[in-house]
Amino acid sequence: MKIAYVQAFYLPAIDGPATAIHEIASRLAKQGHDVHVFCSDHDKHKKIDLKEEIIDGVKVHRLSNWFLIGFATFFPAVFLKLMREDFDIIHSHVSGHSYHFFSALVRMLKGTPHVHTTHCCWTSSFGRSKLTNFLVWLDYHTILPFSFHYSDKIIAITPWELPEIQKYHGKKEKITVIPNGMDSVLLKKVENNNFRRTYGIPDDAKLVLYFGRLNPTKGADKLAEAAVDITSNRKDIHFVYVGPDEGLMNKVIEISKGNKNIHILGTIRGKDKIAEMFQASDLYALPSYREGLPLTMFEAMASGLPIVASPVNGIPYEIKEPDNGLFVKYGDIEGLKAAMLKILDNPELAKTIRKNNLEKAKAYDWDIIAAKTLEVYESLAKNVTTQV
Repeated sequence: MKIAYVQAFYLPAIDGPATAIHEIASRLAKQGHDVHVFCSDHDKHKKIDLKEEIIDGVKVHRLSNWFLIGFATFFPAVFLKLMREDFDIIHSHVSGHSYHFFSALVRMLKGTPHVHTTHCCWTSSFGRSKLTNFLVWLDYHTILPFSFHYSDKIIAITPWELPEIQKYHGKKEKITVIPNGMDSVLLKKVENNNFRRTYGIPDDAKLVLYFGRLNPTKGADKLAEAAVDITSNRKDIHFVYVGPDEGLMNKVIEISKGNKNIHILGTIRGKDKIAEMFQASDLYALPSYREGLPLTMFEAMASGLPIVASPVNGIPYEIKEPDNGLFVKYGDIEGLKAAMLKILDNPELAKTIRKNNLEKAKAYDWDIIAAKTLEVYESLAKNVTTQV
């Protein structure tokens, strides 16, 4: 099967949808499918010079990006690429973007089966300018219905999305739910874990991990406020931040300035290093204002970590309280402190959650997610016609 994935960013960009695509695409390439990724030549921060390469068997085509507004790209050459080549499936990711429209237009003109994964983009206007909010509204009420109409299958990553998709004329019978996943490498115990030693974190300390983009929507600053308060009295608790800056790094640094128990590490790459980081920690904090269905949540589960998270969007569909962790409303600093301390100071509770999360994570193995996705492709390749 010849498959085209279409998305704004791809590796080496740090981006949730790009990671999800890579996990599925690389597995299908390994099975012998001819897998291509069409994306912009941008990684959110700079241009990428290498336009054509093969990553883990996936043929990557980076096309000239005309401009970037926030993280919205525009690389219209993808339309011509998809029109000129014959694919069995086109699979676009993240709703409402120009390339989603171009993928749907190819479906209309050429009849190539089109799958679209939304990635839970139906979140609030937090952090957007008035102009951006207007453009999003305009897009969702004009271009998006067309793009959904010419999508043969719409994949939601969480049931939370279903009414939102239908609001913009995504027909119920077209929608299926396939969540994000995690790599089973995280389930394997790391021998000779050097993470704490590398970053000067005492072996006997309790360690809280923040792993994700330092974006204003992620609540990293709220966690820093809670961390400063906790560590003023508890020198046995350390906090570590891992992830790229997307506008909040300086604020987190300023809040935690001079605090030796708060470690801001920047980006860590490589599955082995990420597994080491998770397994060296005692608790995973996800204090976001909004989320879709974060990959890091499943990675934390696979590492046996209890989770303290905001109960937003898709998260409550996958985490149950107190089985998998505890919920705290966004911005509730006192509640965040209390929830983290409740788990850190209660070994039996932590042990129970750890056991639950290790078991639950097995259902989200990327091998399983890739197989479910391939089933969608195969059903469309056999049955779709040029009529929607």
